[in-house]
Amino acid sequence: MRPAILDKLFAPVTALPGIGSQAAKLFERLAGPLVLDLVWHLPGGIIDRRAAPPIRALEPDRIATITVRVEAHQPGFGRRPYRVLCTDSTGTLTLVYFNVKGDQLARLFPVGAERVVSGRVEFYGGMPQMAHPDLVLRPDELDRLRPIEPIYPLTAGLSPRIVQKAVGAALDRLPALPEWIDPALREKRGWPGWREAVRHAHAPETEADLLPTTPVRERLAYDEIFASQLAVALVRARRHRQKGRTIVGTGALTRPVEAALGFSLTGAQRLAVAEIAAEMAQPRRMVRLLQGDVGSGKTVVALIAMLTAIEGGGQAALMAPTEILARQHHATLQRHAAAARVEIGFLTGREKGRARASMLASLASGLTPAVVGTHALLQPDVEFRDLALVVIDEQHRFGVEQRLGLYAKGRDADTLLMSATPIPRTLMMTAYGDLDVSRLTEKPPGRHPVDTRTVALERIEDIVAAVGRALARKAKVYWICPMVEESETADIAAVEERHKALAPIFPGRVGLVHGRMKPADKDRAMAGFAGGELDLLVATTVIEVGVDVPDATVMVIEHAERFGLAQLHQLRGRIGRGDKPSTCLLLYQSPLGDVAKRRLSILRETEDGFRIAEEDLRLRGAGEVLGTRQSGLPTLRLADLAVHEELVAIAHDDARLVLERDPHLDSERGQALRALLYLFRRDEAVQYLRAG
Repeated sequence: MRPAILDKLFAPVTALPGIGSQAAKLFERLAGPLVLDLVWHLPGGIIDRRAAPPIRALEPDRIATITVRVEAHQPGFGRRPYRVLCTDSTGTLTLVYFNVKGDQLARLFPVGAERVVSGRVEFYGGMPQMAHPDLVLRPDELDRLRPIEPIYPLTAGLSPRIVQKAVGAALDRLPALPEWIDPALREKRGWPGWREAVRHAHAPETEADLLPTTPVRERLAYDEIFASQLAVALVRARRHRQKGRTIVGTGALTRPVEAALGFSLTGAQRLAVAEIAAEMAQPRRMVRLLQGDVGSGKTVVALIAMLTAIEGGGQAALMAPTEILARQHHATLQRHAAAARVEIGFLTGREKGRARASMLASLASGLTPAVVGTHALLQPDVEFRDLALVVIDEQHRFGVEQRLGLYAKGRDADTLLMSATPIPRTLMMTAYGDLDVSRLTEKPPGRHPVDTRTVALERIEDIVAAVGRALARKAKVYWICPMVEESETADIAAVEERHKALAPIFPGRVGLVHGRMKPADKDRAMAGFAGGELDLLVATTVIEVGVDVPDATVMVIEHAERFGLAQLHQLRGRIGRGDKPSTCLLLYQSPLGDVAKRRLSILRETEDGFRIAEEDLRLRGAGEVLGTRQSGLPTLRLADLAVHEELVAIAHDDARLVLERDPHLDSERGQALRALLYLFRRDEAVQYLRAG
C-alpha cells in the first residue's frame, strides 16, 4: 500500500482550488493528471519585476513595474485597440488592449485612481506603451506582487497565471517526508532536504538557479535517479531468486561449428561466450543483454549459445523484428550450423498451409531443435517440446509483453537479448540496470575501416558522378534519404523524388526501399540488391539494422545533419562488411550549426560505436539516443543524464549497498525508501519486495 502521507500528492489535479474537469484535461496534457505531476513541473525561466523606473527612464523590450495615475480612456473601434492613458510626474504611458468587451477596463482603471502596472514595455511612435500588462494592482494590493516570478512551460489554453496558481496550490500540499539519502552523501554534496529542495526549485531568484547543477536541482535529480536505480536493483534481485534450469553444454555441436567458421573468435566474443555458458549452467534464470557494435559478431555468439542449449537437451528460438533480418539470421545460422548437422527452422507470417503445419509439428515434437522467426513465433499455435533458450535480436524494437510471450513458451527458459545500438554506460545503468551485460567491443579481423567524408549538398552533381564511377567498378551503393521533420509521408516523398532523379541516370540498376512498401516488395528490392539485378539502392532508414550485403562499399547519406549520431553510425555499418575498402559520404546543407558540425566531425574521427553513443548522449540527451518511446526507458523529468552522469554511478552503488544490508527495506531508512519509490511511481518494485 502507498504510504498515506503521499495521498495529497496522488490526488487528481481537480482537488486543487479553481481546477474543474475542463482545465484538468489541459493540466493532464501539460504535466500529468495528479497533483504530484505539478510538483515535478519545474520552471524553465524567470521574470524579474524588480525594475521600477519612472516613465521617462523606460527602455524598450524590458519588464518594468510602474506606479501610475489614470488620466483618460480612448475606447477602440474596428481594428483600433482600446487605450488607457496614464502618467507619473515624468511622462505618459499608454496601456493598450485588444478585443475589449463591456466595461471591464473602466472598472479596472477609474480615472484619477492610482494603479501599479507590470509588463513588457514597447515604444510606438516614440512613446512608451504596455500591451495587456501582466499585472494591474491597487497600491494596497502590493503584497500580491512577486518581484521574481517563475516561468513555466505552458500548453494551449493555460495562461502563465493559472499554471503559477495551480503549482502554488500543489506545493501547499507537500508533506514532510523522512530523509532517504545517506547523511554523509547529503552533507558532502551540500544538498537541502526534499521539501526544501522542491520549494526552492519553484522559487528561483536568478537565471543561475535554473541550472541543473545547483544543489537544489541536483538533489531532486538524484532522488529520481536513485528511485530508478533502487527499482532496477530490486527487479534484478528478484530475478536472481527466480529458479531457472541448469543447462550444461557438451561441446559436441559447438566444437565442430567453431572449427568450421573459417576465422577465430575475437577476445570479446570468447569472453561473451564464456559468460553466457557460465550463466546458463546456473540453476537460476538467465536474462542477459549482448551488446555489440555493428559487425562485432553477435550472431555467432548467439549461435554458440543456441547450440549449447541444444547440447543440454533443449530447443532454442531466435526472434527478429523484421522479415528481412530474420531471413538473414536464418541464412547465417544455417550456414554455420551445417558443420554440426543441426537443422534450423524458419517461421514468419508468410509461411502458410502445409509448410507452416509441418514446421509447427516439427517444433512441437522436438525434431527441429532451433528456429528463427519474426513475431509469428508468438502465435498461440506455435508450441515447443522443450524451449530452453530464447534469443531476441534488436530487443528494443519489441515490447516487454512480446519478449515475455516467447519466454513463456518454454519451461524456465533462459533469455539472451541482443542489441546493435551501442548504449552509453550511464543509460545502460538506467535503462537496463536489471540485466547482466556482455559487450562486444572488437571488430572481427579483416574488416576495413570506412573512409568517412563530409560534402556540401551544393556538390550533389559531383556525388552522382562519383556514384557512377563506383558502379563502373562493380561496387554496390546505398543512397540514404533524409529524415524530413518528423513525418513519414514527407520522408517517403523525399526518397521517391531521389529515386526518380537517379533511375534515368543509371537505367535498370536503381532499387527503392521505404517503410510503407509491402513486405514482399521490400524483400524483392533487397534481394535484387543483394543479388545481381540492382546496384544502387535508394532507401530511408529502414535499412539501418542488420541488412548484410558484403559487396556494398559506398554509402551516400543525404542531409546527414538531420540524423542522430548513433543512427548515422548504424547506417554506416551497412558498408565495409566485405574485404574491399569502403566510403561513406555525408551530404550536409550549409551553413552547419555547431552541434551538427561536432556530430559530423566525430563520425569522421572514429568508428567506435560506444564512444559515438557517449557523444550522442551529450549532444542530444537520453530520450533521443534511445528513442524513449520504444526503448522502455523510464522518462526522467528532473534528471538530465548528460549532465548528471556522475549521480547515476553514485545511485547505482548506493542502491546495491542498501539492498545488501536491508533486502526487504524494513529498516527506518528502508521505509523512507519505500516512500521514494512510490513518489517516482516505481510501485512494481515495491510489489517485488512483498512477492519475495
